[in-house]
Amino acid sequence: MVYKGRKLDCGYRLDVVVENVIILELKSCEKIEPIYGAQLLTYLKLSGLHLGLILNFNVAMMRDGIKRIVHELAE
Repeated sequence: MVYKGRKLDCGYRLDVVVENVIILELKSCEKIEPIYGAQLLTYLKLSGLHLGLILNFNVAMMRDGIKRIVHELAE
């Protein structure tokens, strides 16, 4: 990660970035906890991207395991 022109070696690891537009955060947990949203929002801020999805694979229907996070979407 580069911050203010300096390369930082921090523990942030994005799961998947699609077309340099959307971040996918992959989980397999009982439920999507608020900390996962905060984690994804941090990734969005640091990467400069605006859209992210938390995908929880530990659900019967995948549509129940998707949470969308948007950071400063331009109008």
